[in-house]
Formats: sequence, C-alpha cells, structure tokens
Amino acid sequence: MAAALVAYAAGTRPSLVSRPVTASTPRSQTARAARAGVSILAVIATFILVWEGYKGLWGALAWDWPVRPNNRTMPHTWDIVLALFEPAQRRGGPILLLVELRAALFTLWEAFVGFVIGGAIGFGLGVLFVRSQTAERAFMPYVVGSQTVPIIAIAPMVVVWGGRAGLPQWFIVSIIAAYLTFFPVAINTLRGLRSPPRTAMELMTSYAASPREALWKLQVPAAMPFIFTALKVSAAASVIGAIVGELPAGFRGGLGRDLLQFSQQFTAAPERMFAAVIVAGLAGITFVGAVTLAEHRFVASARRQDAEIAGAGA
Repeated sequence: MAAALVAYAAGTRPSLVSRPVTASTPRSQTARAARAGVSILAVIATFILVWEGYKGLWGALAWDWPVRPNNRTMPHTWDIVLALFEPAQRRGGPILLLVELRAALFTLWEAFVGFVIGGAIGFGLGVLFVRSQTAERAFMPYVVGSQTVPIIAIAPMVVVWGGRAGLPQWFIVSIIAAYLTFFPVAINTLRGLRSPPRTAMELMTSYAASPREALWKLQVPAAMPFIFTALKVSAAASVIGAIVGELPAGFRGGLGRDLLQFSQQFTAAPERMFAAVIVAGLAGITFVGAVTLAEHRFVASARRQDAEIAGAGA
C-alpha cells in the first residue's frame, strides 16, 4: 500500500497488480535466445524429415492418398531451397530470393500500416466499451459480426471504394489488413482493462484519482499482457490481410501478386510456389518476432520500475 502511495504521489505507475519481479541477466537472455534458436532448428528439421519421409515411404509403397508424392505436387525440400537462388525470370535477372524479399518488405510495410491503424481502433474500442456499458451493448454485436464476413468478400469492395476515393493502392491494402487487426485488440483490451481487482480500483478512488488517471495508471498497465497477446495475433493477421488485399488490387510489388502468379504456374514449377510460401511465412514470423521483442523490452522495463517502486515503499 505504501509503495502504491509513493508511486502515485510521484506521478508514476502504481504496482497495484501483483507481478513477479525477476532479474534478467545477459547470460540468462543469451541462454533463452539459444534455446529458442535450437527449438526453431528442431522444428525445421522435423518438418524436413516428415516431408521427405512421406515422399520416400509413399513413393516406395505406390500410395497416392492423401497427396501423390511426385515432384509436381511435392518437390524435394532441397529443390525448393535451390529455386530461391535461381533467376526469377527465364531471361535472367535477379534471383528469386531477392525478388521475394523486396516483395516481402513491401507487403510488410502495408501490413505494418494496417497493424497500426487496426491496433489503434481496437484499443479505442476497448477503452470505449470499458468506460460505457451502453456503447458496449450497442456496438459489440456489430464488432463481433464484422468478423463473420469473409475477408475475400470485403477486399474487392474496399479496393473499389478506395480507388474511387483516390486512395493509394498500398493504403487500400493496409485498410484491409486493419480489418483483420482491430478485433483481437479490441476484445483483449476490454478484457485486460477489466482485469485489475476491485480493491485496486477502490484504492485509486481513495486517492481521489480521476477516471482518466485510473485508466492510464492502473488499467492500461494491467491490460498490457492481454494487449500484447492480441498484438502478436494481429501481426500475423495483418500480413495475411495484406497478401489477400493485394490480389483484387491487381498491382505488382507484393507477395500476394507473386503467390497468385506462381499458383497459376504450379504444375510447371511447384518449387517456386513453395519458395514464395516460405518467404511469406518468414515475413509473418519476422513481424510477430518484432512485436514479441517489443513486449519483452516493455515487460522488462515495467518490472524494473516495479522493483524501484517496491524499494521506495520499503
């Protein structure tokens, strides 16, 4: 209680929600990074073994269910990797990997803008709903219902409307990405803002804290684990939304157009399609990893502040 009073008087965040304070040393961080790297390599090795094992066993037994294991439907993993280092065009030019990396950067930019827009809208809706039950009862059914409409049906309408409004094509794609982003942020923000115990809210009231002060000094910090969980889900969803949004937009430069082109050439060069899928997956993993890194840095900073507040209160 004394620690919370000191924190509030100093204008800092009171540690009203219990949170374990643990020290994180460079050695422990290195160990965690090493374990994460080993886990990723183990998953990749397992996938390769299952893929090649399926091809070898099903081919030896002449089985064709559920997928015929020939090179037109399931190319070897090394053929997929080699396809990344072959020229993207028959007449030469840069290798496929460089072309796909440029496309991935463009798609990630669209996804990031949509991620920011959708995250801001979702957070605003969560705050609105926690402050007004009337608004929650009025708008929550529509928020939930919006997610029942397939994105493949929404994307063409957004492209047409955005084109008539004169919006840049990349920004139209970002709007489509934002459509998939705002919902998990809104739901998790609402849940997180309601997570502080009633005693903590009563304590803030006893300090004569205004609703805005209670929101930013207690409820938002308590909601951060929920918000970051939603942001990681939204990061992956924004990449998917950007890729899907590039298809009806009909312009080159992103992963969506490349995936569509390679899918049309699948029977002739299936390894290119799988290579593009791998790059798209890596783009999503990179985005989620960036959000996870931001979460770790924020949580570490919050824990250090908690430790300082606890020390001052003692």
